[in-house]
Amino acid sequence: MPAYVIVETDITDPEQYDRYRAGTPASLAAVGARFLARGGELTVLEGDWDPSRVVLIEFPDLDTVKRWYDSPEYADLRKLREGAANLRMVAVQGLD
Repeated sequence: MPAYVIVETDITDPEQYDRYRAGTPASLAAVGARFLARGGELTVLEGDWDPSRVVLIEFPDLDTVKRWYDSPEYADLRKLREGAANLRMVAVQGLD
């Protein structure tokens, strides 16, 4: 059953964040995940949530999300991201 990671990002250091962003596609491809949305135009439809940047990633399943997040490759990328952005990240199991 697929799983999705939803990320809200507030970038504070664009140059450093670009280095993080450059490494994420390979870390995702290694576990069979892919971007569905990556910071494109967004429209708030209801409520007071007004994110500046949203990313949506599809994974084969929730176990793969956890394996990716805890992987040495992504741990290195998270360190690179420190000080460059504030994130809110959730994973949710999808439907078959």
